[in-house]
Amino acid sequence: MTGLSMADQIRYDLLTQKALRGVVRSVLAEAVKKGLPGEHHFYISFDTQADGVKLSQRLRAQYPQEMTIILQHQFWDLAVDDDGFEVGLSFGGVPERLGVPFDAIKSFFDPSVQFGLQFEEIVEGQENAPAAEAGPRRPAPGSPQGSPPTAPTQAAKKPVPTPANPEADAAGAPEPAPSGDGGAQVVQLDRFRKK
Repeated sequence: MTGLSMADQIRYDLLTQKALRGVVRSVLAEAVKKGLPGEHHFYISFDTQADGVKLSQRLRAQYPQEMTIILQHQFWDLAVDDDGFEVGLSFGGVPERLGVPFDAIKSFFDPSVQFGLQFEEIVEGQENAPAAEAGPRRPAPGSPQGSPPTAPTQAAKKPVPTPANPEADAAGAPEPAPSGDGGAQVVQLDRFRKK
């Protein structure tokens, strides 16, 4: 397989990332139809500079590169299509409408079941790029309350953004980060690649 050009190779990394973004799409579409069941809620981090992101200038100035939102109690008009989602949230008491393409999402986490996906940027000509990491995750030791948990992976070495927590605006305190002593781990898809 070493003699194949990039054009001759099946891009499993791109296919896997697309499939995992489909998981996020399906979960959000289900939330549109039925609401959030039980204790489910979502931390969604996204690149605020990505093509197609709809964000007010105020929020873009506050979050120039990455933003994390929490969909739990106080969001409205969630709409999902094939390319992304839109949602209404309140930031500092000011209602905002956000539009996020699925390709802009950097991570998705549901702390109620310790499930998370973390996406890497993949360049079409780039070879052997990790597509995404999937599996249950726990917060890293010392993670600030209310910030999305990270896993001890290569991708998690980036600074963890503080979420734009709509619940903190209304309730006065951020939601506590998940805790527990489980043996959860992140499944790294690049672990199965031929080296």
